[in-house]
Amino acid sequence: MAKLPIRRYEGEVCLVETPEDLARAQADLLEESIVGFDTETRPAFAKGVHHLPCLAQVATARTVYLFPLRRQEVFPLLAGMLAEKRLVKVGIGLADDLRSLREVFSFDAANVFDPGSIARRHGMEQSGLRNLAGIFLGFRIPKGKQTSNWAAARLSLAQITYAATDAWACRELYLHYRAAGWISEV
Repeated sequence: MAKLPIRRYEGEVCLVETPEDLARAQADLLEESIVGFDTETRPAFAKGVHHLPCLAQVATARTVYLFPLRRQEVFPLLAGMLAEKRLVKVGIGLADDLRSLREVFSFDAANVFDPGSIARRHGMEQSGLRNLAGIFLGFRIPKGKQTSNWAAARLSLAQITYAATDAWACRELYLHYRAAGWISEV
């Protein structure tokens, strides 16, 4: 695994901060059938301390959208996307992400897919994003910004790249699984 090349998402990233960004994300999502999904939460370094998610990432075929959850105007779009039955939402540990996200805003989730669960069903012990990306996609994802401050008013370029990579890699895993026959066509 250590010999695999490091890869990060290199496509377009849209940090959703304006009504125009929100409209663009909504229009793009209407054209999708599969999105990668992830959330980021400010780390807690003390036992018993829990923080709410600060960022939701959604990867389409064209763009990764980063939704700062301090902006409540993104909640209706995210709730609608999560509830949309025709749209597959793909993410590692997605059940935990959705449980935490429900503490921020209300939604019903439909058609969610966890590549880690499928890997375990196929007898694999490794089910985390970094391991699955190495095994199936042939690259390593760096962990560097995992414990950074996701609640910051301005995210660094490194944070933006890290967040976009996680959502993108989840979508790529789904596409790989589908091509390998591990899941049926959408």
